[in-house]
Amino acid sequence: MISLQDYSKIPVKNIYYMLCYAWDRLKEKDNVKIGQEDEKDIYHLLTRILVHSLRSLIKRGFYREYKLESEETATLRGKIHFKESLSRFSYKRARMVCEYDELTHDIPHNQIIKSTLYGLITCGHLDTNLKKEVSNLLTAFGGISIVKLSSRHFKELRLHKNNMHYGFVLDICKLLFDQLLLNEEQSQSTFKDFQRDHKAMANLFEKFVFNFYKNEVKEYKVKRENIYWDATGEDTAYLPIMQTDITLISHSTKVIIDTKYYHQALTSHFDSEKVISGNLYQMYAYLNNDQEKERDKVGMLLYPKVDKELNLSFQLKEYPIKVCTVDLTRDWKVIHKRLEELVRV
Repeated sequence: MISLQDYSKIPVKNIYYMLCYAWDRLKEKDNVKIGQEDEKDIYHLLTRILVHSLRSLIKRGFYREYKLESEETATLRGKIHFKESLSRFSYKRARMVCEYDELTHDIPHNQIIKSTLYGLITCGHLDTNLKKEVSNLLTAFGGISIVKLSSRHFKELRLHKNNMHYGFVLDICKLLFDQLLLNEEQSQSTFKDFQRDHKAMANLFEKFVFNFYKNEVKEYKVKRENIYWDATGEDTAYLPIMQTDITLISHSTKVIIDTKYYHQALTSHFDSEKVISGNLYQMYAYLNNDQEKERDKVGMLLYPKVDKELNLSFQLKEYPIKVCTVDLTRDWKVIHKRLEELVRV
């Protein structure tokens, strides 16, 4: 069996481009200069880009929001809490408990960034010089709290036209948070091996291909699609809903793509190579149950290339099906051209 180690040959630069597509941040893909000499891993590259992006953000100025504050004060402002002031005997000190809105930098967006930078300093995985750059950036975050990050912090974030420039930076922070492993006994953290994290890479591969076609192949409308079983009877509610990874729709054609980030695209059976049966059954189920009548339907199983390139095609009843690979180790222009050619049916 081909091991996950074969995927470690994917250049760091290509991983970064895939992330930019997955995050829908194509402007950053084109604006950030990445030299031919790749960083030793994606974390060093992302940390370097984070440092570069934060320098620009700091020059622009931190985003601020109004935050509700409550304090005992001699200067009356906002809403006065008489009951609480009386219970504290604040009036005897010529003070009252007041609640008011204050414009502040100490908000979740900036807290996440500062907490990520702090986590990077404790990471034994990063180069010393890069850590120094991160440490120098932290001095600009005075008055902003460090928080113990959780997925909740990222889910509750809201981006709009006034803080949209934070989006790319926060995407990097989210990935670094997801992949950072903290060793509390040694007060030091390290990163998972991203390219050997099969779940993370499979998710990235699917999102990358989806957004690639959404942005680069304009003749198709791109979406995920629910397909319902062509079944009758009283118990059809128990049947699971099928959802495509990617559906491309033009005026005459529908292409259903299932991305498979597998160790291998074929399986061995009595010294001969065969398409993985479960993947083929799944694709046939999509095509056979889809109620589309106006367009020609094509199915495609798309794998990253490991040992050899595949361009298989055959007909199952009236449905053309392709089994193809894309070589993620190649120059980005080659990958771009390959993905475009695959859907030009």
